[in-house]
Amino acid sequence: MRSQGRFRRTALAALSAGVLFAVAGCGDGGDRTAKGTTGTAEAKDVLLQPLASPGPGPFTASTARAAASPSPTGAPDAEPTSATRTVHPVSGVVPGLYGGTRSVAACDVEKQTTLLTDDEKKASAFAEAAGIEAVQIPGYLKSLTPVVLRADAQVTNHGYSAGSATAFQAVLQAGTAVLVDSRGMPRVRCACGNPLGPPVVADGKVAHRGERWPGYDPARIVAVEPGVKAATSLIIVNADDNTWIERAMGDSGGRDRAPDDPPGAPPPAPPTTHPCPPARCPPPTTPNWRRRHCTRPS
Repeated sequence: MRSQGRFRRTALAALSAGVLFAVAGCGDGGDRTAKGTTGTAEAKDVLLQPLASPGPGPFTASTARAAASPSPTGAPDAEPTSATRTVHPVSGVVPGLYGGTRSVAACDVEKQTTLLTDDEKKASAFAEAAGIEAVQIPGYLKSLTPVVLRADAQVTNHGYSAGSATAFQAVLQAGTAVLVDSRGMPRVRCACGNPLGPPVVADGKVAHRGERWPGYDPARIVAVEPGVKAATSLIIVNADDNTWIERAMGDSGGRDRAPDDPPGAPPPAPPTTHPCPPARCPPPTTPNWRRRHCTRPS
C-alpha cells in the first residue's frame, strides 16, 4: 500500500498535466438544449462568470456567504474570442470536487427560499427550469447541499428575463458557492439564485465572453456528471486547513464531521484520477475505502 505522501505526489503530477478522467457509469444527466437570448445562449458561446458576479438576469440577490473575489484579468470582451477548450467530465460525488468551511454553509438556504417564494413570477420561472412545481421550492432547496466549486465548471445557467428563465452556457469560477443535489450536481448558483443544469458542451472552438480570472485555463474546465447513485453525504475539502469534511446531504454544515474512512491526503485541486476501474483508483488508506468510493458501473 502506498503512503499518503506518494498519493499526494501522484495527484500533483496528474494535476500539473491537466488530466481529469471521465467518470463512467454515471446516471443520465440529460443534456438540456440551451435556448434564449439572455447572456450567451448557444453551446459555442460561453459566458465566463467570476465567483461573485451576479451575471445577466439574476433571479435574486446573492445568498452566498462573504468570500474574497479575485480580480479578473481584463475587462469584458468587446468581441468574443475563440479558444480550443477541453471540458473534463467528473462525477459530482468524487471526494474533493467541492470544498467549504467546517460547520459553515456556503449559502444561506433560508434566505434563498424567501427571496424566491416572495416573487410569484420568479418562483414559477425558477421551478420550471428546475423541473419542479413552484410550491415545492422550499423543500427542494432544503434538500440541496451548500458547497463551493474547487474547479472552473461549465453549467447550463438560467437567467430571469420577462417572466421566464432563459438558458445560457456559463463557466463558473472555482470558489463559486452552489447548492448541489444528492448526486453531486450543481443546481443553484448562490450569487444570483439562478437554477443550474448540466452543460451543453460543444466540440472544438467556442467563443468566450466576459471577464477572465487569474488561473483560468480553457483546457481545464470540468463538467459535473451525476453520481452513479444518490449519496447520503459528500466528502469535501476544508478551505481552512486542507483536511477532509464529511457533509450530510441537505445539511448546511451543522452535522459536519471528519470522515471515518478518509480517502487519503486532500488534493490541492479537484480529483485527477478515474474512480474505476480499481487500477486507476487513488490508493486507499483503509481497507474499506476502495469499496466505498470506487464503485464499478452496473
